[in-house]
Amino acid sequence: MAQPDDATTSDDPLGLGQAAASQLGGEWQLDAVDDALFTEEVPPLVEEPEEVPPPVSKSQPSNQGLGLPKTVPVAELPPSLEQLVEAMLFVGGPPLTATVAGSVVRGLTTERFLDAVSVLNKRYRDQNRPYAIESRDDGFVLAVRPAYRNLRERLFAGPREARLSQPALDVLSVVAYRQPVGKAEVDAVRGTDSGAVLRQLVRLGLIAVQHRAEATAREVRYGTTPRFLEVFGLASLDELPRLGDASQV
Repeated sequence: MAQPDDATTSDDPLGLGQAAASQLGGEWQLDAVDDALFTEEVPPLVEEPEEVPPPVSKSQPSNQGLGLPKTVPVAELPPSLEQLVEAMLFVGGPPLTATVAGSVVRGLTTERFLDAVSVLNKRYRDQNRPYAIESRDDGFVLAVRPAYRNLRERLFAGPREARLSQPALDVLSVVAYRQPVGKAEVDAVRGTDSGAVLRQLVRLGLIAVQHRAEATAREVRYGTTPRFLEVFGLASLDELPRLGDASQV
């Protein structure tokens, strides 16, 4: 399968999915393989023709001549569905949806995709992994668990290390709690012009235009981005502190 242009993979979820497929060695198709693709079991192999068995070492028994299938190296087995989904999540980019995953793995239905996510998350829990698959927007992302997020902030600098100014934090708070919100409303809450700060937050990728006004109006409205959730360690906007709770702190 031809690789997509580099110019489209960073912004286009479909392009990212196709890039993941190219890294895995080509396009995978569920409807053209057997159920072994959805499990980690070794598929049965054709038996060797009968022949005189060689001498068998006592320390290493052999299956040859006993009517049993040969052992296949794990590296030669086709990847399971869970491995394919995990690889696509590992690539990163926008949240992975069943539609994008299905564009890479033919025959992958929404139900099978969600089952794979569930199996992976259970496996991560059983193995006490420091990461999990989280629901974000209309898809899923691979993210570190809350107990380990302080390590990420130390590595990549959290909001305080990024040295956001107090005006920037104020504007970001207004947008987070009132989104989608226009500049006039932000100015009214703060009592001063917020245009420069809004532009700064857009450049940082913490907010973005979510709604453009009607043709008769000029104002656009802003909302937070997935990067805002990532920087502040939130799975969704529902985890924002309640304003009532914040006033009691």
